[in-house]
Amino acid sequence: MQAAHLSHRGLVRVGGAEARGFLQGLVTGNVVTLEPGEARWAALLTPQGKILFDFLMTAEPDAILLDGTRDKIPELIKRLSIYRLRAKIEIVDESEKLGVIALFGGVAGEGARDSRHPDLGTRLIAPAASIAALMLTFGGDAGQDAYDAHRIALGVPEGGVDFAYGDAFPHEADMDQLNGVDFKKGCFVGQEVVARMQYRGLTRSRVIKVLLEGAPAAPGAIVMAGDIKVGVMGSSAGAQGLALLRLDRAEAAAQAGTALVSGETRLRLP
Repeated sequence: MQAAHLSHRGLVRVGGAEARGFLQGLVTGNVVTLEPGEARWAALLTPQGKILFDFLMTAEPDAILLDGTRDKIPELIKRLSIYRLRAKIEIVDESEKLGVIALFGGVAGEGARDSRHPDLGTRLIAPAASIAALMLTFGGDAGQDAYDAHRIALGVPEGGVDFAYGDAFPHEADMDQLNGVDFKKGCFVGQEVVARMQYRGLTRSRVIKVLLEGAPAAPGAIVMAGDIKVGVMGSSAGAQGLALLRLDRAEAAAQAGTALVSGETRLRLP
């Protein structure tokens, strides 16, 4: 088993008697059924159904913790506060007090199971002051690069790298396939758009795993098939990467034998 301190992640505590009900009506994941020991992926969307923030939710006895991109935490708190109204909740930034450790690549007995993929591992939230000592008990910090290589190999995207906040729909970020959307829970912000995409099969683009030949292109680099734009590159590790691609254009390129390229990098679909 390996451990990585994910210092780019921050934490928001939503506590109080009405915390679950408050979040249940806002986010894509089911908060009411969230059990201790699970880290469940969810997002807060625009009314038009695009992802503003994504996070892993974990349950505490009196609160829900949101593990999200650290530099988005102030904006997330501001957005949640807009919806708060008279709800009996507290929204607190815990990013300075708590940190996130990913345990992966083996059988992890600690932390909350990451529900995005059965082989992804667990998330352990610990006091920030104790993380350095705690990492020694796991044999040291494997580093974020090692964790990214692990999630990329499993085809699990990360917000802000593999899809753009404010621009991508949940289906484009594979949230429908990676347990990030509960289609039976009832209403949430943007739910009508997301449900329409689900039941009408309207998804045109997705983050998919690609094999790379040559030096990896930077995230956001354009992917072309001849003179046709097919998508953009996301994160990469060695000869594997993730790319947000137009599915019809990628399929047409494959049928025509046209290579997918991003700069000097050639992409192949597995």
